[in-house]
Amino acid sequence: MNTSTVRRAAGLLLVSSLGLATVACSSGTPDASTGGKVALTVNGQPPQTQAFDRKIFDEDVAEFEAANPDIDLQPKEGFMDPKTFSAKLAGGQLEDVFYAYFTDPANLIARKQAADITEYVKDVPHYADIQQNLKDVFSADGKVYGVPTANYSMGLLYSRAVFTKAGLNPDSPPKTWDEVAVAAKKIADLGDGTVGFAEYSKSNQGGWHFTTWMYSQGGRIAKKDGDKWVADFNDDKGKAVLNHLKKMRWENNSMGEKQLLELADVQQMMGAGQLGMYLAAPDNVPTLVNQFKGKYEDYGLAGIPDGKGTLIGGEGYMINPKATPEKIKAGLKWVQWKYLNPDRIEKNLQRYKAEGQPIGLPVPPVADIWTGATRDKQNQLKDANATVPVANFKAYVDSFESIKGAIEPPNAQQVYAILDNVMQAVLTNKDADVSQLLSDAEAKVNPVLAQVK
Repeated sequence: MNTSTVRRAAGLLLVSSLGLATVACSSGTPDASTGGKVALTVNGQPPQTQAFDRKIFDEDVAEFEAANPDIDLQPKEGFMDPKTFSAKLAGGQLEDVFYAYFTDPANLIARKQAADITEYVKDVPHYADIQQNLKDVFSADGKVYGVPTANYSMGLLYSRAVFTKAGLNPDSPPKTWDEVAVAAKKIADLGDGTVGFAEYSKSNQGGWHFTTWMYSQGGRIAKKDGDKWVADFNDDKGKAVLNHLKKMRWENNSMGEKQLLELADVQQMMGAGQLGMYLAAPDNVPTLVNQFKGKYEDYGLAGIPDGKGTLIGGEGYMINPKATPEKIKAGLKWVQWKYLNPDRIEKNLQRYKAEGQPIGLPVPPVADIWTGATRDKQNQLKDANATVPVANFKAYVDSFESIKGAIEPPNAQQVYAILDNVMQAVLTNKDADVSQLLSDAEAKVNPVLAQVK
Protein backbone atom coordinates (compact mmCIF):
# COMPACT_ATOMS: atom_id res chain seq x y z
CA MET A 1 0.00 0.00 0.00
CA ASN A 2 1.36 3.41 -0.88
CA THR A 3 1.27 6.05 1.80
CA SER A 4 -0.96 8.59 0.15
CA THR A 5 -3.20 6.39 -1.95
CA VAL A 6 -4.06 2.76 -2.46
CA ARG A 7 -2.51 1.16 -5.52
CA ARG A 8 -2.94 3.24 -8.67
CA ALA A 9 -5.39 1.79 -11.13
CA ALA A 10 -3.89 0.34 -14.26
CA GLY A 11 -5.43 0.72 -17.69
CA LEU A 12 -8.01 -1.70 -19.01
CA LEU A 13 -7.01 -4.37 -21.47
CA LEU A 14 -6.18 -2.81 -24.79
CA VAL A 15 -8.60 -3.33 -27.62
CA SER A 16 -7.78 -6.19 -29.94
CA SER A 17 -6.61 -4.00 -32.80
CA LEU A 18 -4.00 -2.38 -30.57
CA GLY A 19 -3.00 -5.77 -29.24
CA LEU A 20 -2.35 -6.99 -32.78
CA ALA A 21 -0.26 -3.93 -33.45
CA THR A 22 1.79 -4.61 -30.35
CA VAL A 23 2.33 -8.24 -31.35
CA ALA A 24 3.37 -7.14 -34.84
CA CYS A 25 6.33 -5.20 -33.48
CA SER A 26 7.21 -7.57 -30.63
CA SER A 27 10.21 -9.06 -32.35
CA GLY A 28 12.39 -6.03 -31.66
CA THR A 29 13.79 -6.17 -35.19
CA PRO A 30 13.93 -2.74 -36.85
CA ASP A 31 11.30 -2.50 -39.59
CA ALA A 32 9.91 -0.05 -42.08
CA SER A 33 6.93 0.92 -39.90
CA THR A 34 9.29 2.56 -37.40
CA GLY A 35 11.83 3.85 -39.90
CA GLY A 36 14.33 1.13 -39.07
CA LYS A 37 14.23 1.92 -35.35
CA VAL A 38 13.68 -0.43 -32.41
CA ALA A 39 10.03 0.11 -31.45
CA LEU A 40 9.63 0.07 -27.66
CA THR A 41 6.36 0.20 -25.76
CA VAL A 42 6.66 1.54 -22.20
CA ASN A 43 3.99 2.18 -19.60
CA GLY A 44 3.95 4.60 -16.68
CA GLN A 45 2.83 7.64 -18.66
CA PRO A 46 0.72 9.83 -16.33
CA PRO A 47 -2.87 10.55 -17.42
CA GLN A 48 -3.87 13.93 -18.87
CA THR A 49 -5.53 14.78 -15.54
CA GLN A 50 -2.05 14.95 -13.96
CA ALA A 51 -0.99 17.82 -16.16
CA PHE A 52 2.41 18.60 -14.63
CA ASP A 53 3.56 14.99 -14.40
CA ARG A 54 2.32 14.29 -17.95
CA LYS A 55 4.18 17.33 -19.27
CA ILE A 56 7.44 16.20 -17.67
CA PHE A 57 7.04 12.64 -18.97
CA ASP A 58 6.24 13.67 -22.54
CA GLU A 59 9.12 16.14 -22.60
CA ASP A 60 11.44 13.36 -21.48
CA VAL A 61 10.22 11.03 -24.21
CA ALA A 62 10.95 13.67 -26.86
CA GLU A 63 14.40 14.44 -25.43
CA PHE A 64 15.32 10.76 -25.15
CA GLU A 65 14.29 10.02 -28.73
CA ALA A 66 16.29 13.00 -29.98
CA ALA A 67 19.37 11.65 -28.17
CA ASN A 68 18.67 8.05 -29.29
CA PRO A 69 17.40 8.20 -32.88
CA ASP A 70 17.53 4.41 -33.19
CA ILE A 71 14.75 3.98 -30.59
CA ASP A 72 11.06 4.73 -31.15
CA LEU A 73 9.35 5.06 -27.76
CA GLN A 74 5.64 4.28 -27.67
CA PRO A 75 4.40 5.36 -24.21
CA LYS A 76 1.21 3.98 -22.67
CA GLU A 77 -0.79 5.30 -19.74
CA GLY A 78 -1.29 3.16 -16.69
CA PHE A 79 0.73 0.84 -14.50
CA MET A 80 1.06 -2.83 -13.73
CA ASP A 81 -2.25 -4.40 -12.64
CA PRO A 82 -1.89 -7.93 -11.20
CA LYS A 83 -5.50 -8.72 -12.15
CA THR A 84 -4.91 -8.26 -15.88
CA PHE A 85 -1.16 -8.82 -16.14
CA SER A 86 -1.16 -12.50 -17.09
CA ALA A 87 -3.88 -12.00 -19.70
CA LYS A 88 -1.99 -9.09 -21.26
CA LEU A 89 1.21 -11.12 -21.39
CA ALA A 90 -0.49 -14.17 -22.92
CA GLY A 91 -2.33 -12.00 -25.45
CA GLY A 92 0.74 -10.09 -26.58
CA GLN A 93 -0.58 -6.84 -25.10
CA LEU A 94 1.98 -6.36 -22.34
CA GLU A 95 4.34 -3.44 -22.86
CA ASP A 96 8.03 -4.17 -23.48
CA VAL A 97 8.95 -2.15 -20.38
CA PHE A 98 6.46 -2.26 -17.53
CA TYR A 99 6.13 -0.64 -14.12
CA ALA A 100 6.03 -2.83 -11.01
CA TYR A 101 5.41 -2.09 -7.34
CA PHE A 102 7.82 -3.64 -4.83
CA THR A 103 5.16 -6.19 -3.91
CA ASP A 104 5.01 -7.61 -7.45
CA PRO A 105 8.48 -8.80 -8.58
CA ALA A 106 8.74 -11.94 -6.43
CA ASN A 107 5.58 -13.45 -7.93
CA LEU A 108 6.43 -12.32 -11.47
CA ILE A 109 9.89 -13.86 -11.21
CA ALA A 110 8.51 -17.13 -9.80
CA ARG A 111 6.06 -17.35 -12.71
CA LYS A 112 8.79 -16.47 -15.27
CA GLN A 113 6.84 -13.39 -16.31
CA ALA A 114 9.81 -11.03 -16.50
CA ALA A 115 12.98 -11.18 -18.55
CA ASP A 116 16.28 -12.19 -17.00
CA ILE A 117 18.41 -9.07 -17.44
CA THR A 118 21.41 -10.17 -15.38
CA GLU A 119 23.90 -9.82 -18.24
CA TYR A 120 22.43 -6.51 -19.36
CA VAL A 121 22.47 -4.56 -16.08
CA LYS A 122 26.24 -4.87 -16.04
CA ASP A 123 26.24 -2.18 -18.72
CA VAL A 124 23.70 0.10 -17.00
CA PRO A 125 25.49 3.22 -15.73
CA HIS A 126 25.34 3.74 -11.95
CA TYR A 127 23.52 0.45 -11.31
CA ALA A 128 26.19 -0.40 -8.74
CA ASP A 129 25.36 2.81 -6.82
CA ILE A 130 21.75 1.78 -6.08
CA GLN A 131 21.00 0.58 -2.53
CA GLN A 132 21.44 -3.19 -2.43
CA ASN A 133 18.23 -3.89 -0.48
CA LEU A 134 16.26 -2.19 -3.28
CA LYS A 135 18.04 -4.16 -5.99
CA ASP A 136 17.28 -7.33 -4.04
CA VAL A 137 13.54 -6.72 -4.53
CA PHE A 138 14.02 -7.34 -8.26
CA SER A 139 16.45 -10.25 -7.90
CA ALA A 140 16.23 -13.95 -7.15
CA ASP A 141 18.74 -16.80 -7.05
CA GLY A 142 21.57 -14.53 -8.11
CA LYS A 143 19.75 -13.25 -11.19
CA VAL A 144 18.33 -9.78 -11.92
CA TYR A 145 14.86 -9.20 -13.38
CA GLY A 146 14.30 -5.48 -12.96
CA VAL A 147 15.65 -2.21 -11.59
CA PRO A 148 14.24 -0.04 -8.78
CA THR A 149 13.56 3.58 -9.65
CA ALA A 150 11.97 5.02 -6.49
CA ASN A 151 11.22 4.01 -2.94
CA TYR A 152 9.79 5.21 0.33
CA SER A 153 10.21 4.02 3.88
CA MET A 154 8.06 4.67 6.91
CA GLY A 155 9.20 7.13 9.56
CA LEU A 156 7.77 9.28 12.33
CA LEU A 157 6.05 12.43 11.08
CA TYR A 158 5.61 15.08 13.76
CA SER A 159 4.38 18.63 14.25
CA ARG A 160 7.25 20.92 15.16
CA ALA A 161 4.72 23.56 16.19
CA VAL A 162 2.96 21.18 18.59
CA PHE A 163 6.29 19.96 19.97
CA THR A 164 7.30 23.54 20.74
CA LYS A 165 3.96 24.24 22.44
CA ALA A 166 4.38 21.14 24.61
CA GLY A 167 7.92 22.07 25.64
CA LEU A 168 9.53 19.37 23.48
CA ASN A 169 12.60 20.01 21.32
CA PRO A 170 11.51 19.84 17.65
CA ASP A 171 15.14 19.39 16.62
CA SER A 172 15.43 16.22 18.72
CA PRO A 173 12.49 13.96 17.78
CA PRO A 174 11.87 10.64 19.57
CA LYS A 175 14.22 7.80 18.62
CA THR A 176 12.45 4.98 20.50
CA TRP A 177 8.87 3.95 21.11
CA ASP A 178 9.32 4.70 24.81
CA GLU A 179 10.32 8.26 23.88
CA VAL A 180 7.28 8.48 21.59
CA ALA A 181 5.04 7.54 24.54
CA VAL A 182 6.62 10.19 26.78
CA ALA A 183 6.31 12.90 24.10
CA ALA A 184 2.74 11.89 23.28
CA LYS A 185 1.71 12.21 26.92
CA LYS A 186 3.25 15.69 27.22
CA ILE A 187 1.31 16.77 24.16
CA ALA A 188 -1.96 15.31 25.44
CA ASP A 189 -1.35 16.95 28.82
CA LEU A 190 -1.63 20.37 27.14
CA GLY A 191 -5.33 19.91 27.81
CA ASP A 192 -6.45 21.70 24.63
CA GLY A 193 -7.65 18.60 22.82
CA THR A 194 -4.42 17.99 20.91
CA VAL A 195 -3.77 14.27 20.42
CA GLY A 196 -0.25 13.06 21.14
CA PHE A 197 -0.06 10.13 18.75
CA ALA A 198 -2.61 8.76 16.27
CA GLU A 199 -2.85 5.35 14.67
CA TYR A 200 -4.92 3.78 11.88
CA SER A 201 -7.23 0.82 12.49
CA LYS A 202 -9.56 0.46 9.47
CA SER A 203 -9.62 0.09 5.68
CA ASN A 204 -6.66 -2.36 5.88
CA GLN A 205 -4.53 0.53 7.12
CA GLY A 206 -4.45 -0.72 10.70
CA GLY A 207 -2.85 -3.96 9.56
CA TRP A 208 -0.47 -2.01 7.36
CA HIS A 209 0.74 0.02 10.34
CA PHE A 210 0.85 -3.00 12.66
CA THR A 211 3.27 -4.41 10.08
CA THR A 212 5.36 -1.24 10.33
CA TRP A 213 5.45 -1.51 14.13
CA MET A 214 6.54 -5.15 13.87
CA TYR A 215 9.34 -4.29 11.45
CA SER A 216 10.54 -1.52 13.78
CA GLN A 217 11.06 -4.21 16.44
CA GLY A 218 12.95 -6.46 14.05
CA GLY A 219 9.89 -8.69 13.68
CA ARG A 220 7.97 -9.89 10.65
CA ILE A 221 4.38 -10.61 9.68
CA ALA A 222 5.10 -13.72 7.61
CA LYS A 223 7.98 -16.11 7.05
CA LYS A 224 8.85 -18.93 4.69
CA ASP A 225 8.44 -22.40 6.24
CA GLY A 226 9.82 -24.80 3.67
CA ASP A 227 7.95 -24.05 0.47
CA LYS A 228 5.02 -22.25 2.11
CA TRP A 229 4.36 -18.99 3.94
CA VAL A 230 3.12 -18.86 7.55
CA ALA A 231 2.23 -16.09 10.02
CA ASP A 232 5.11 -14.78 12.12
CA PHE A 233 3.58 -12.13 14.41
CA ASN A 234 2.16 -14.18 17.29
CA ASP A 235 5.26 -13.82 19.43
CA ASP A 236 6.88 -11.59 22.05
CA LYS A 237 7.42 -8.80 19.53
CA GLY A 238 3.76 -8.80 18.50
CA LYS A 239 2.67 -8.72 22.13
CA ALA A 240 5.10 -5.89 22.89
CA VAL A 241 3.68 -3.80 20.02
CA LEU A 242 0.09 -4.23 21.16
CA ASN A 243 0.87 -3.67 24.83
CA HIS A 244 2.71 -0.45 23.97
CA LEU A 245 -0.28 0.79 22.01
CA LYS A 246 -2.56 -0.25 24.83
CA LYS A 247 -0.50 1.73 27.31
CA MET A 248 -0.51 4.89 25.19
CA ARG A 249 -4.23 4.59 24.52
CA TRP A 250 -5.57 3.66 27.95
CA GLU A 251 -2.95 4.48 30.60
CA ASN A 252 -1.41 7.63 29.13
CA ASN A 253 -4.60 8.78 27.37
CA SER A 254 -2.35 10.21 24.67
CA MET A 255 -4.14 8.83 21.60
CA GLY A 256 -7.49 10.55 21.98
CA GLU A 257 -10.98 9.16 22.42
CA LYS A 258 -11.82 9.04 18.70
CA GLN A 259 -10.62 5.81 17.13
CA LEU A 260 -11.24 3.72 14.00
CA LEU A 261 -9.13 6.24 12.12
CA GLU A 262 -7.66 6.02 8.63
CA LEU A 263 -5.20 8.08 6.62
CA ALA A 264 -7.43 11.03 5.72
CA ASP A 265 -8.61 11.42 9.34
CA VAL A 266 -5.08 11.57 10.68
CA GLN A 267 -3.85 13.94 7.96
CA GLN A 268 -6.74 16.28 8.71
CA MET A 269 -5.85 16.26 12.43
CA MET A 270 -2.21 17.01 11.67
CA GLY A 271 -3.05 19.70 9.13
CA ALA A 272 -5.32 21.39 11.66
CA GLY A 273 -2.59 21.44 14.33
CA GLN A 274 -4.47 18.96 16.52
CA LEU A 275 -1.97 16.10 16.43
CA GLY A 276 1.61 15.60 17.55
CA MET A 277 2.83 12.48 15.71
CA TYR A 278 1.95 9.59 13.41
CA LEU A 279 3.73 7.04 11.23
CA ALA A 280 4.11 8.13 7.63
CA ALA A 281 6.35 8.39 4.60
CA PRO A 282 7.60 11.72 3.18
CA ASP A 283 4.84 12.05 0.59
CA ASN A 284 2.44 12.88 3.42
CA VAL A 285 4.08 16.28 3.89
CA PRO A 286 3.03 17.85 0.55
CA THR A 287 -0.47 16.45 1.16
CA LEU A 288 -0.65 18.19 4.53
CA VAL A 289 0.35 21.45 2.87
CA ASN A 290 -1.69 21.24 -0.32
CA GLN A 291 -4.89 19.63 0.96
CA PHE A 292 -5.00 20.58 4.63
CA LYS A 293 -3.44 24.08 4.59
CA GLY A 294 -0.36 23.15 6.61
CA LYS A 295 3.06 24.79 6.37
CA TYR A 296 6.29 22.99 5.47
CA GLU A 297 8.17 24.67 8.29
CA ASP A 298 5.73 23.23 10.84
CA TYR A 299 6.55 19.58 10.14
CA GLY A 300 9.46 17.27 10.84
CA LEU A 301 10.23 13.70 9.87
CA ALA A 302 12.37 11.24 11.82
CA GLY A 303 13.43 7.65 11.32
CA ILE A 304 11.19 4.86 12.53
CA PRO A 305 11.31 4.55 16.36
CA ASP A 306 13.64 1.83 17.72
CA GLY A 307 15.04 1.46 14.19
CA LYS A 308 15.43 -2.32 13.99
CA GLY A 309 13.70 -2.27 10.62
CA THR A 310 11.08 -0.40 8.65
CA LEU A 311 8.48 -1.00 5.99
CA ILE A 312 9.58 0.06 2.54
CA GLY A 313 7.63 0.40 -0.64
CA GLY A 314 8.40 1.69 -4.05
CA GLU A 315 8.52 0.97 -7.72
CA GLY A 316 10.73 -0.08 -10.56
CA TYR A 317 10.65 -1.39 -14.10
CA MET A 318 10.85 -4.89 -15.53
CA ILE A 319 11.08 -6.19 -19.09
CA ASN A 320 8.62 -8.35 -20.99
CA PRO A 321 9.93 -11.95 -20.94
CA LYS A 322 9.31 -12.17 -24.71
CA ALA A 323 11.51 -9.16 -25.43
CA THR A 324 14.48 -9.57 -27.75
CA PRO A 325 18.00 -8.50 -26.74
CA GLU A 326 17.52 -5.32 -28.79
CA LYS A 327 14.41 -4.42 -26.84
CA ILE A 328 16.01 -5.26 -23.48
CA LYS A 329 18.97 -3.00 -24.24
CA ALA A 330 16.72 -0.18 -25.47
CA GLY A 331 14.39 -0.58 -22.48
CA LEU A 332 17.18 -0.40 -19.94
CA LYS A 333 18.65 2.60 -21.73
CA TRP A 334 15.30 4.43 -21.35
CA VAL A 335 14.82 3.48 -17.70
CA GLN A 336 18.35 4.49 -16.78
CA TRP A 337 18.21 7.76 -18.71
CA LYS A 338 14.88 8.86 -17.24
CA TYR A 339 14.89 7.45 -13.71
CA LEU A 340 18.47 6.57 -12.77
CA ASN A 341 20.49 9.39 -14.22
CA PRO A 342 22.65 11.47 -11.84
CA ASP A 343 23.55 13.77 -14.73
CA ARG A 344 19.92 14.94 -14.92
CA ILE A 345 19.33 15.53 -11.19
CA GLU A 346 20.01 19.26 -11.29
CA LYS A 347 17.92 19.81 -14.42
CA ASN A 348 14.98 17.93 -12.91
CA LEU A 349 15.20 19.87 -9.67
CA GLN A 350 15.16 23.14 -11.56
CA ARG A 351 12.20 22.05 -13.69
CA TYR A 352 10.18 21.19 -10.61
CA LYS A 353 11.25 24.37 -8.84
CA ALA A 354 10.18 26.50 -11.81
CA GLU A 355 6.70 24.99 -11.56
CA GLY A 356 6.39 25.73 -7.84
CA GLN A 357 6.91 22.12 -6.74
CA PRO A 358 8.56 21.62 -3.32
CA ILE A 359 12.29 20.86 -3.42
CA GLY A 360 14.15 19.43 -0.45
CA LEU A 361 11.82 16.65 0.64
CA PRO A 362 12.90 13.02 0.17
CA VAL A 363 10.27 12.60 -2.58
CA PRO A 364 10.35 13.02 -6.39
CA PRO A 365 12.05 14.51 -8.29
CA VAL A 366 14.70 13.26 -5.87
CA ALA A 367 14.67 9.47 -5.67
CA ASP A 368 16.46 8.42 -2.50
CA ILE A 369 17.77 5.15 -3.89
CA TRP A 370 21.47 5.95 -4.09
CA THR A 371 24.59 5.24 -2.06
CA GLY A 372 28.09 6.69 -2.06
CA ALA A 373 29.19 9.59 -4.22
CA THR A 374 25.96 9.62 -6.24
CA ARG A 375 23.94 10.04 -3.06
CA ASP A 376 26.26 12.83 -1.89
CA LYS A 377 25.91 14.64 -5.21
CA GLN A 378 22.13 14.37 -5.09
CA ASN A 379 21.93 15.70 -1.53
CA GLN A 380 24.19 18.64 -2.37
CA LEU A 381 22.03 19.60 -5.35
CA LYS A 382 18.84 19.12 -3.36
CA ASP A 383 20.11 21.39 -0.59
CA ALA A 384 21.28 24.02 -3.09
CA ASN A 385 17.84 24.16 -4.76
CA ALA A 386 15.70 23.65 -1.66
CA THR A 387 12.42 25.51 -1.27
CA VAL A 388 11.52 23.81 2.03
CA PRO A 389 13.49 23.55 5.31
CA VAL A 390 15.66 20.51 4.58
CA ALA A 391 16.92 20.35 8.17
CA ASN A 392 13.40 19.41 9.35
CA PHE A 393 13.68 16.07 7.54
CA LYS A 394 17.36 15.33 8.15
CA ALA A 395 16.72 12.82 10.94
CA TYR A 396 14.67 10.72 8.52
CA VAL A 397 17.20 10.95 5.69
CA ASP A 398 20.08 10.10 8.03
CA SER A 399 18.29 6.91 9.09
CA PHE A 400 18.44 5.42 5.57
CA GLU A 401 21.89 3.93 5.93
CA SER A 402 21.30 2.30 9.31
CA ILE A 403 17.72 0.98 9.19
CA LYS A 404 17.08 -2.14 7.13
CA GLY A 405 13.91 -2.08 5.07
CA ALA A 406 11.51 -4.92 4.31
CA ILE A 407 8.63 -5.05 1.85
CA GLU A 408 5.03 -5.91 2.58
CA PRO A 409 4.06 -9.53 3.32
CA PRO A 410 2.53 -11.78 0.64
CA ASN A 411 -1.20 -11.26 0.02
CA ALA A 412 -0.73 -8.08 2.00
CA GLN A 413 -4.20 -6.59 1.66
CA GLN A 414 -5.96 -9.74 2.86
CA VAL A 415 -3.54 -10.02 5.77
CA TYR A 416 -4.01 -6.35 6.65
CA ALA A 417 -7.79 -6.74 6.72
CA ILE A 418 -7.42 -9.43 9.39
CA LEU A 419 -4.91 -7.41 11.40
CA ASP A 420 -7.23 -4.38 11.31
CA ASN A 421 -9.38 -6.25 13.81
CA VAL A 422 -6.42 -6.62 16.17
CA MET A 423 -5.66 -2.90 16.07
CA GLN A 424 -9.32 -1.97 16.51
CA ALA A 425 -9.71 -4.20 19.55
CA VAL A 426 -6.65 -2.79 21.32
CA LEU A 427 -7.63 0.81 20.62
CA THR A 428 -11.32 0.51 21.51
CA ASN A 429 -11.34 -2.02 24.36
CA LYS A 430 -9.10 -1.45 27.37
CA ASP A 431 -9.64 -5.06 28.46
CA ALA A 432 -8.56 -6.54 25.12
CA ASP A 433 -6.63 -9.80 25.51
CA VAL A 434 -3.47 -9.29 23.46
CA SER A 435 -2.46 -12.96 23.40
CA GLN A 436 -5.90 -14.09 22.29
CA LEU A 437 -6.08 -11.42 19.59
CA LEU A 438 -2.78 -12.53 18.09
CA SER A 439 -3.71 -16.22 18.24
CA ASP A 440 -7.05 -15.60 16.54
CA ALA A 441 -5.41 -13.47 13.86
CA GLU A 442 -2.73 -16.10 13.23
CA ALA A 443 -5.41 -18.75 12.67
CA LYS A 444 -7.03 -16.52 10.04
CA VAL A 445 -3.85 -15.32 8.35
CA ASN A 446 -2.31 -18.76 7.78
CA PRO A 447 -5.00 -19.86 5.27
CA VAL A 448 -4.48 -16.56 3.40
CA LEU A 449 -0.73 -17.15 3.22
CA ALA A 450 -1.31 -20.76 2.15
CA GLN A 451 -2.72 -19.36 -1.11
CA VAL A 452 0.67 -17.86 -2.02
CA LYS A 453 2.43 -19.86 -4.74
